[in-house]
Amino acid sequence: MIKKLASCVREYKLPTILTLIFIVGEVFLEVLIPFNTADLVNAIKAGVSMSAVVKTGGLLVLMAMLSLCCGGAAGYFAAKASAGFAKNLRHDIFSRVQAFSFENIDRFSSASLVTRMTTDVVNTQMAFMMVIRIAVRAPLMFLFAIVMGFVMGGPLASTFLFIVPVLLFGLILIGRKALPAFRAVFRKYDKMNESIEENVRAMRVVKGFSREEYEKVKFGKASDDICRDFTKAERIVALNSPLMQLCVYFNMVFVLFVGSRLIVSSSGQIIDVGQISAMLTYGFMILMSLMMISMIYVMLTMSAESMKRIYEVLCEEPALANPAEPVTQVKDGSVDFSGVSFKYSKEAKKFALAGIDLHIDSGMTVGILGGTGSSKSTLIQLIPRLYDVTEGQVKVGGVDVRDYDLEVLRSAVSVVLQKNLLFSGTIKENLRWGNENASDEEIVQACKLAQADEFVRSFPDGYDSRIEQGGTNVSGGQKQRLCIARALLKKPKILILDDSTSAVDTKTDALIREGFRAYIPETTKIIIAQRIASVQDADMIVVLDNGRISAVGKHEQLLSSSSIYREVYEQQTRGGEEHE
Repeated sequence: MIKKLASCVREYKLPTILTLIFIVGEVFLEVLIPFNTADLVNAIKAGVSMSAVVKTGGLLVLMAMLSLCCGGAAGYFAAKASAGFAKNLRHDIFSRVQAFSFENIDRFSSASLVTRMTTDVVNTQMAFMMVIRIAVRAPLMFLFAIVMGFVMGGPLASTFLFIVPVLLFGLILIGRKALPAFRAVFRKYDKMNESIEENVRAMRVVKGFSREEYEKVKFGKASDDICRDFTKAERIVALNSPLMQLCVYFNMVFVLFVGSRLIVSSSGQIIDVGQISAMLTYGFMILMSLMMISMIYVMLTMSAESMKRIYEVLCEEPALANPAEPVTQVKDGSVDFSGVSFKYSKEAKKFALAGIDLHIDSGMTVGILGGTGSSKSTLIQLIPRLYDVTEGQVKVGGVDVRDYDLEVLRSAVSVVLQKNLLFSGTIKENLRWGNENASDEEIVQACKLAQADEFVRSFPDGYDSRIEQGGTNVSGGQKQRLCIARALLKKPKILILDDSTSAVDTKTDALIREGFRAYIPETTKIIIAQRIASVQDADMIVVLDNGRISAVGKHEQLLSSSSIYREVYEQQTRGGEEHE
């Protein structure tokens, strides 16, 4: 895991190395300052000349300034390295998610992925900064201060033999008690983010059912849960400060009491005033180093859970991958299903699709009908290889979809899914998702085919009108027509409409289909619909029932041969059609 995350440092290796170098210089100078200060105190006591005092004082000032410069440089390079590391980490996570198939995405909730790219990355960034800065500084400071303490203090340094183990034991005990609570918090962040995401997306539903208070209570519970865990952990970690103060004051009392007796009893031969001042400083350095090490221990253990969650995403292998020698050209829009069966996971007991055999010629218009849960959407998602078949074979242009380069295959297939999504930006920017090089004339033609040109021109800024996030400032029918226009701009060999005209009236629906016949006759058009009127003039209609093909034929044939089709037709022609 560490190796995988460390690979995200990349171009920020130099700032990382410079941070370590400047940290070593800063610590070395800080440890030398008390040593020279002790010599100055002893010299003043011995009655040295003012010039010698000024000379030593000047050296101390120079060392302090150099230490400050090293510390500032270390802080600058550490910030640059950690921010760059976090940038690369987010980039790698986002790139990995973009490579995921639907099967991979199904394993992670969107709220969890958001948490991993925000909170978890920030925690990992902080851990990285602590590792290259404090995790180097604290052990070096501890080691140098211990050595200098014994060099300067002699018998006085025996205080460290008592204080260090006590403080170390206490900090480890505090860390072990606090860590389980910290670990639990990150899992609960997912639930809280999920509550926020659902509430924002479903704001109209929430207000429509007057469930604002319920959502507040739901969010409050998730927030209070996190607050309780953090409070519990912070309450334990807060014991660090009194423990530290206890050890610092014990060190001061011991050094002053024992040191004073040694000075008096030996007349300054064994130890002098300068050494006592140095011992107080080194003692404080040692205890602060241990305090920092304990903070690093807590922070790294907290971040370990975040690192693990990031590592899970980075190591998730896409379920779909290009073959070794992919086919890079789609000949035509013909589609063949041969003995196709499919289930969403290996553990699933029931197949979503079973025994599908179907041939669609290039340029045909095919309608697909079936009740809710009949796997209509599942069937068409196998064509652009959003999922791989469990059994059998799907061919496009006479070639198994698994033999194509994924980008080539999906560029030849335009899918307008049930959940139409527009991005924040202008209408032109949204439409150019279908073809980034589309001219204004091509955009207008696609909108005319999708019956969107008229309402777009009615906006004050026309095609430069801004679409809000999620397309909230356009109606459902307008959103559907813009999504159809976007799909047409790809100039696909296969166009799939997954119930994509449900929010438009029957007249507009008919005009859209008429446009398809006139302007894209060579494109294979597959239309999933609830209304028979949307597919009754198709070259072929497929009736699905419980994941299997129940009947195939034209409108007149199915009226006489398919009880399911006939029942739906009679319900709708008698006024039983349910408008969505």
